[in-house]
Amino acid sequence: MVILGIDPGTAITGFGLIAKEGNHLKQITFGVIRTSPDIKMPLRLRKIHQELRLVIEEYRPDVMAVEQLFFNKNVRTALAVGQARGVVLMTGAEAGLEIIEYTPLQVKTAVVGYGRAEKVQVQEMVRMLLCLREIPKPDDAADALAIAICHAHSCKRLSIIREQ
Repeated sequence: MVILGIDPGTAITGFGLIAKEGNHLKQITFGVIRTSPDIKMPLRLRKIHQELRLVIEEYRPDVMAVEQLFFNKNVRTALAVGQARGVVLMTGAEAGLEIIEYTPLQVKTAVVGYGRAEKVQVQEMVRMLLCLREIPKPDDAADALAIAICHAHSCKRLSIIREQ
C-alpha cells in the first residue's frame, strides 16, 4: 500500500509518500509545495492544487492521510490553513483517493506513543521508523511522513476492527 501524507499549509504544504509492505515501512519520497506570500491567495491555492495533482499522478498512492486543523489562536492563520486543507482534500477526492484525517494528537500517539511529544521526538521517530540517515527536512515534509506513518499504524488497527 502506498500512503500519501499531507501537512497542509498556505506558505508550505508538506507531502510524504511511504510504502507499507506487511509490517515494514519504506520512504518513497517527500518534499514541500511552497507558495509566495507576494501572490494573491487564489493563485497560491491553485499552485498547491496543481503541484499536489502532479505528485498524485506520478506516485499513484492508494490513500491520502491529511492532518486535521487544530485550534489556532490566530484566526487569520487558521482560515488560511483551512483553505489550503480544502484544496488538498478536493485534489485527493478529484483523484479518487480514499482520504483519512488525523489530529496532531493522533499522529504523535501513533508515531511516538505519546500525544504530547515534542516536534523533535516525532521527527526522530520518523527517521528511525523509515530507516533514514537523517531527519527529513524541512519540518513540513517530516510532519507529512509522520502523518503517513500514523495511517500505516492506524490502518492495521482498522483492518482488525473490520474483521471482527
